Amino acid sequence: MSTSLTIAGLDEESSPAEPGASSSRGDRGDGMPRHSGGHGGPQQGPLSDGVDRCRHPSRLPKHGEYCPDVSDKGDTLSLVEEGVQGRARREPHLFLEIECDRPLVGPARWRLTGIERIRVGRGGARRSSVASNVLSIQIPDGRVSVEHIEIRRVDGAWIAKDLGAKNRMVVDGHPTGEAELTDGDLIQLGHTFLRFRNDLPAVGPATMDFQAIPEGVGPMSTLSSSFAAAVERSAAIARGRVPVLLVGESGTGKEVLARSIHAQSGRRGTFVAVNCGAIPPNLVESELFGHKKGSFSGAMHDRPGWIRTSDGGTLFLDEIGDLPGTAQAAFLRVLQEAEVVPIGGSRPEPLDLRVVAATHHDLKRQVREGRFRHDLLARLDGVTLRLPALRDRTEDISLLMVLLLRKLAPERPDVKFSPAAAQAILQYRWPLNIRELGQALAGALAFSTNGPIESSHLPETVVGTAEPEPARELTPEESRHREELTLLIREHGGNLSAVARVLQKGRTQILRWVARYGIDVESMRS
Repeated sequence: MSTSLTIAGLDEESSPAEPGASSSRGDRGDGMPRHSGGHGGPQQGPLSDGVDRCRHPSRLPKHGEYCPDVSDKGDTLSLVEEGVQGRARREPHLFLEIECDRPLVGPARWRLTGIERIRVGRGGARRSSVASNVLSIQIPDGRVSVEHIEIRRVDGAWIAKDLGAKNRMVVDGHPTGEAELTDGDLIQLGHTFLRFRNDLPAVGPATMDFQAIPEGVGPMSTLSSSFAAAVERSAAIARGRVPVLLVGESGTGKEVLARSIHAQSGRRGTFVAVNCGAIPPNLVESELFGHKKGSFSGAMHDRPGWIRTSDGGTLFLDEIGDLPGTAQAAFLRVLQEAEVVPIGGSRPEPLDLRVVAATHHDLKRQVREGRFRHDLLARLDGVTLRLPALRDRTEDISLLMVLLLRKLAPERPDVKFSPAAAQAILQYRWPLNIRELGQALAGALAFSTNGPIESSHLPETVVGTAEPEPARELTPEESRHREELTLLIREHGGNLSAVARVLQKGRTQILRWVARYGIDVESMRS
């Protein structure tokens, strides 16, 4: 419920009815206007006793008072309701991840709210429809039967049943006639992969099929609620000048998001990307601030520097946490004064500067350790956007595959995958994120020449034949989550099904967390 407060005498939205006008929802019919919520908000309805206290003549507010709909006992507004307002409910979803024979058409997603039965089979084109709580999905896959599987909601669980198809249903790599689906289960039908998710925020349209979207898949396309939130916030602040700090692991797409912010900003200048960690320490100030001819040995001509080159545009400082201390102090002055003095220069030059910075470091920790200036962080941290790791937005793997394949092999619009290769890609955790996915696809395209991409064309790490990667350092939030999960597993004697019931998650999700955090479950079994 959205509720706003109105100060009597300050509501400019209300005005007396024009002479001869009939009574309406905005007019009490006695020549006095009804009081509405501030900013054109919704009218407040009557309370449980049937009296609309904000509109009743005997309850009109005096000048300077709050609207009387919150003046009496029992009318106090709820902070609990304000806290949950706008929070998306969580619902089960079904994803079509990839059609191996035509991966470039992109994925699809269906929200299962109100759905009791799902029927999946072969059709002449990819299409879906809903009738009487039944979702029907058709896939143009010759290895899928006309009536292949049915998924039913039974006592809160989702049961997938093979309908006697020629090519049996496969769930998480195991052929089966019937299976109770848990969160994250991968379902293979012929050369097509579906994924069941039991508990995702209900955001966006109920049905989203990228095959049917005219603009197709773009850099900011997403089926992930966490990445969608970052994209939405970036669009909201794009046209302003507030500095933006992008936080995320390496390879999560921070520069892509920064370019999107610049493209939507309407700024006349160019987008200038600078990797602060790649500049030699003795050249940082010259590269950033520019220099005058003869200002030092080797300065044979004037150089504007990256900051002045971005005048009127957007300066993207990647890995800002690697900026040396002396350059931090100089850059802080540039931000404060909106002007820059090149090395060897004596006159400051004004700037129209918009800064987007990015880091995979914990800058607040670096401030505490004395490795990053607190005042510079305050200048950069106007709006913080956090980008999820690829393992936390697995819904987007197939979308990213479309973008990367089009970029890496535009001459191969008919590229295909073997089911084994597709399954390996969809089930791998991608610890190095989108950058690792791109490298894997680039190598696979080279090995496959003009044939389908096979699992043998993928890196050994992806198909599981290499030595396991060393455990990466956990974030503080992940460390807390690991401790809580370990305690819960110990309390239940290593029974992961019991832990899943307590957390209201699928057992598959618990297994993923156990693998991610390297938890020794066997030592806790009673």
